[in-house]
Order: sequence, then C-alpha cells, then structure tokens
Amino acid sequence: MEIGGRSDGSRGTMSQINVTPLVDVMLVLLVIFMVTAPMMQQGVEVNLPKADTKAMEATEQTVVVSIDNSGRVFLNEAEVPADQLRTKLTAIFEKRAKKEIFLKADKSVPYGEVVKTMAVIKGAGIERLGMVTEPISKK
Repeated sequence: MEIGGRSDGSRGTMSQINVTPLVDVMLVLLVIFMVTAPMMQQGVEVNLPKADTKAMEATEQTVVVSIDNSGRVFLNEAEVPADQLRTKLTAIFEKRAKKEIFLKADKSVPYGEVVKTMAVIKGAGIERLGMVTEPISKK
C-alpha cells in the first residue's frame, strides 16, 4: 500500500499536504533572524561615557540624536547640519503625542557642545530627553 493512496488500489489525487518542506524553510528563517537580530543596532557608533543610572524604556518610534568625536550631529543615522537640527526635529515631532528623544554623545565631545545640542532639542518642543550611556562595570 502506498502512503497517502487509496485503500481500494485506484489511483487518485492525494488529499494531504506535505508540510515538512514548509517547516524546514521556517526553521532556516528563524535561525537567520536569530543570528542577525543582535547585529541590527540603530544610530551612529560613538564612544559612550559610563554612568550608573536607571535605563529609560525605548519605544518603536525612538529618535536618536548622536554627536560623534569630531562634533558631527546625526539624526538617527543621517548626518544633519547643526543649524538645521531644530527645524528637522520640529517637523518630526509636530504630529507625535509622545515627544521623547535620546541623545548619544561621544565622551570626547566638549560639554558645551552637548549642552548646545540639548538646548536645540528642548527648543524644538521635545519634552523628554534621555542621555544614552554605558553602564559602569562592577568589579
């Protein structure tokens, strides 16, 4: 007797679907996503200062302003001239109910530049500003 065939011996169409190939493909996709998910970080690579603070919760629509060690300003991953930052932030947040943003600044950036950027962010109407830092390692 053949698998999936009729018991009376007549040849007909098979009424069962073989799901084994589908399961194999789904498992391969699962492994691929598990490997690539940790590699997908948002923003520009900066050398963050260390701080011992409580972490803020991030949402899906988080906007990150980054300042790299040469003083360039980035909005998420796109470089933005410092004089256009307020305009762009105002345009992004004019329709949003939750006005929060994260600021990543390289630890070698002068404090005055970070404060100027914070003032521009606050001037754009952002209500909550979170500073991104690395945790202090406990020895």
